[in-house]
Amino acid sequence: MTSLNTAPPETRTDQHPLAPLSAAEIRTAATVLRAEQNLDPGARFISIALREPPKAVVQALPAGPTPPREAFVVIRDPRRHATYEAVVDLDDEQVTTWRHVPGVQPSLTPEEFRDCEAAVKADPRWQAAMARRGVTDLGLAITDAWTVGHTPELGDPDRRLVRPLTFVRTGPEDNPYARPVEGLTALVDLDEMRVLDVTDVGETPLPPRAGNYRPDSTADPDNWPRVTAPRHDLRPVTITQPDGPSFTVQGHCVHWQKWKFRLGFTPREGLVLYELGYLDKGRVRPIIYRASLSEMFTPYADPSLVQRTKNAFDEGEYGAGFMVNTLEPGCDCLGEIHYFDAVVNNQNGDPVPLTNAICMHEEDYGVGWKHTDFRTGSVETRRLRRLVISSFAVLGNYQYGYFWYLYTDGTIQFEIKLTGMISTGAIGPGETPRYGTMVAPGLYGPNHQHFFNVRLDMCVDGNANSVHEVNAEAVPTGEDNPYGNAWVARRTLLRRESRAQRVIEPLTGRHWLISNPNVRNGLGEPVAYKLMPGANVLPLQQPSSQAGRRAGFAFKHFWVTAYDPAELYAAGDYPNQRPGHDGLPRYTEADRQLENSDIVAWYTFGDHHVVRPEDWPVMPVTCVGFQLKPAGFFDGNPALDMPPTQGHCGIG
Repeated sequence: MTSLNTAPPETRTDQHPLAPLSAAEIRTAATVLRAEQNLDPGARFISIALREPPKAVVQALPAGPTPPREAFVVIRDPRRHATYEAVVDLDDEQVTTWRHVPGVQPSLTPEEFRDCEAAVKADPRWQAAMARRGVTDLGLAITDAWTVGHTPELGDPDRRLVRPLTFVRTGPEDNPYARPVEGLTALVDLDEMRVLDVTDVGETPLPPRAGNYRPDSTADPDNWPRVTAPRHDLRPVTITQPDGPSFTVQGHCVHWQKWKFRLGFTPREGLVLYELGYLDKGRVRPIIYRASLSEMFTPYADPSLVQRTKNAFDEGEYGAGFMVNTLEPGCDCLGEIHYFDAVVNNQNGDPVPLTNAICMHEEDYGVGWKHTDFRTGSVETRRLRRLVISSFAVLGNYQYGYFWYLYTDGTIQFEIKLTGMISTGAIGPGETPRYGTMVAPGLYGPNHQHFFNVRLDMCVDGNANSVHEVNAEAVPTGEDNPYGNAWVARRTLLRRESRAQRVIEPLTGRHWLISNPNVRNGLGEPVAYKLMPGANVLPLQQPSSQAGRRAGFAFKHFWVTAYDPAELYAAGDYPNQRPGHDGLPRYTEADRQLENSDIVAWYTFGDHHVVRPEDWPVMPVTCVGFQLKPAGFFDGNPALDMPPTQGHCGIG
């Protein structure tokens, strides 16, 4: 097993216009802004990210002019209770745009999350509530700062508010989520870093059992469930590539088999793919210009005081890129591994390196195609292989793995792997949770859902694309179907944005075909890729609820919009504390024309989580996602040229 790294962010020389900002560029952006704008000493740099150049400029390279390197910066000034956006020209080291954005709250910084906990634990009202529950060692308590949603009853929308929830560990290294403090919340102003209020509506006992999961917990008789000694009957599985991996990496540009693409990274989205194309007939044919996870939404279904505050927009309210895990060989990835480092910023504007933020490796994925001629006994079998590009974000109790897969047969897949710990609640002896499931004595997991939206800036053999919805329909019995067996795949063109807001229908095999009507395949049909839904759900939260209003994108699975580089996020730029009707519901109000034009497809998929006892204390991975498969993009099976495995699978 080997692992390879890109150059450290500080010394990276990859200056392609889509390359993520280096540590030096982040530092330059902060320095220039402090000097030119005379920032208040307490100003907080929320995010410093690449300001991507116009798509047309990038697609014109290398013939066209090289665009300037620019940083897009979001700043919160706590003293003024104000949010600002800036653009910094990194080549000329000057601010080109500076504007106040009224009435919005950007995402929380890790420092705000940390300082909020200190403020709550210093508050006498919170301390008294803990004393009433018999907690004397406050060092064992932790708080998680949950955003408040849209709460007009709290007054001034410019106040930067969170509602921390409290948990108590049984020991310094123990799992805090085993002992939630039910009935207790605080309200904190992050600008002032001051506790405004503490609400305590009851004294539900703390759950009595620890919820530890490490091997050193085997001796604890009070742990739930009991941790047994590690298994000793698993023999090693070794993945080797004696000749090295099949991919090549130059900076952030990757070639693997017939695929070519660029890797990007932003503090909000994390992993981004650019300029994804497939080599066919001597040229790289474009498929997707930009692909990213645009938003995550997790609404909880329990209306009690503590649980009803839980409805996180993990990208717009916290920033998934800031929370990326360092990936470990043999744990997160196996085989011949290439790691990409990333770099984000802290709230002082200093660069923060993220080592091994992205992992890339190859996997054998079983049989790709096979045929046996039963008359002659001839057998042809080819293996399927895929390239895996992945990262993991630690968003509080949950961990989310983001996995892009590229297959040798032209398939593109995106998958979220959910694991980590459920967010828990406490319940009194003899009670049964109405809105959740018991996972340990006195402890339950509330019902909840997870929704993810992926933004796909499509360019199937060019930017001029059309989208059809395809449904299988039975032909009525009659002259056209005299034997009752006929059915057709009926295509409906989604001409405008008002019509391109759809939900899945597995009973008709519904999928969406993204085609280029100007480019024809060998059979004279438009080249296309189809989006194939996986398992999915719709929100059960009411659309009129404060969380539902902000998550309008989640009530439709498939959206298509006219391309606009300013429209990047399904819930809008600033979902934190917003009243709602932003993002996709607002983008589509213009009802723009979509046919044979530059379009963006958005797909929302969800996980419906009725908690099981088996989800405690650490949840086994659950996978959700979708596929993009070629549908007339090629003239035939593009994996026909896969070589037979040496010594096997050859011509029979």
